[in-house]
Amino acid sequence: MSSKNRTLSYRQLTAFFIPLGFSASLTSISHVIINGTLSRGEEAAYIIACYAVAFSLFGIVEKPIIVFRQTSSALVKDYNSFKKLSAVFVYVTIVMILISFMIGFTAVGDWMFIHLFNADANMVDTISLTFRWIALVIIFSGIRGIYQGVIINHHETNWLTIGVVIRLAVMFLVAFWFVSTNRVHSMAGAAIFLTGMIVECMISAWKGHRLLLQTPVEKESTLENAEIMPFYMPLVFYFFIQTILQPIIYVFLAQSANIELSIASFALAFAVSQLMLSFFMYTHQIVLQFYQTSKAKVIKFTILLSLIPTIMLVLMSYTPFGIWTMKVVMGADPSLSDSTLFVLQFFIVKVLVFPWVDFLNGFIMLQRRTGKMLAAQVVNLISVFVSLLALVHFFPQLNGANGAIAASVGELMGLVAVIMIISKDKAYRLFRVKVNAG
Repeated sequence: MSSKNRTLSYRQLTAFFIPLGFSASLTSISHVIINGTLSRGEEAAYIIACYAVAFSLFGIVEKPIIVFRQTSSALVKDYNSFKKLSAVFVYVTIVMILISFMIGFTAVGDWMFIHLFNADANMVDTISLTFRWIALVIIFSGIRGIYQGVIINHHETNWLTIGVVIRLAVMFLVAFWFVSTNRVHSMAGAAIFLTGMIVECMISAWKGHRLLLQTPVEKESTLENAEIMPFYMPLVFYFFIQTILQPIIYVFLAQSANIELSIASFALAFAVSQLMLSFFMYTHQIVLQFYQTSKAKVIKFTILLSLIPTIMLVLMSYTPFGIWTMKVVMGADPSLSDSTLFVLQFFIVKVLVFPWVDFLNGFIMLQRRTGKMLAAQVVNLISVFVSLLALVHFFPQLNGANGAIAASVGELMGLVAVIMIISKDKAYRLFRVKVNAG
């Protein structure tokens, strides 16, 4: 047994994971600050709508960039491998900037805003201007992500939390300035977001670069250029599918018995379930960093982690705490509150399964075979589509619950697909034997 296996403790695993969880959860507060600021404008509904459309499209364009955090944490082991990945990052960033330029400055973007996001023609100019500013976040988001991968590899995850806390503090100050000077508009939201990302990027780059300088430079890096894209591209499509799942569900829910209640209850329940899961979005990093040396402890630790969000959601769904949260915190009326709590019950399976999907995805990342992850995600997408097709046709009266059932079925089938891939793949069997022997 290696020394690492003997010395690794559950306290160390907790110290590694908790800051990751906090950073993921705290990041969601960024949007609370922005929306809270925009709601104080003179034409709040118009301002928020313009920003929401610009941000929705930005979320899609940003996907190829944010994947560099996972790519860096999995592939970067020294300064040489960091330089090779950075070169790929520069090429991808240039492409995404060109795409963003086309959206922000040409008629292509106007067409997308109107026909894909149902924006009014009088909103287009404001949306375009907002998107131009918010698109700049792509550069700093990518630099932040690639250095955060280095920070995670060195187990200095507390710096991710520090970066997010400072980012939020700066965003709050900038938001306060916009409100106090009565300059609240859609571009203010983009400016707040961009400022916060620049600050977090600077902190991540500073710490990540210091850690890289402390890493011994190998004569020849084990990472080859030909290895990067086969690892990176499936991750891009994986997260893209993850992004479009929610809009697909909304399309089907529009065929429910009560369309407005169906979509509203699902949206609230989905937001609550994602909040429960946000703390556990980095389960794959435990596998990447510790599985090869401490298999048993990693599995036991993951079992504990997987139960926490499920227990929280059960309490939310079946106790007075959930009713209080819906009415007081979410401000939902009795009808919407009851419907949302009903929908939440069907998200329990998804919340229970997701940490294990992420855990096994970490195992696949460790083997640098992310195409297998994409295959499982496609199974998830198909399962959601087929489930919704049947549920909405036969049980339209279930309203928003159909969306939660389909999401849970998709996550469960995705887990089954990942398990089948790992159990049947010869490379994984060899790896499993190697670890057990160690």
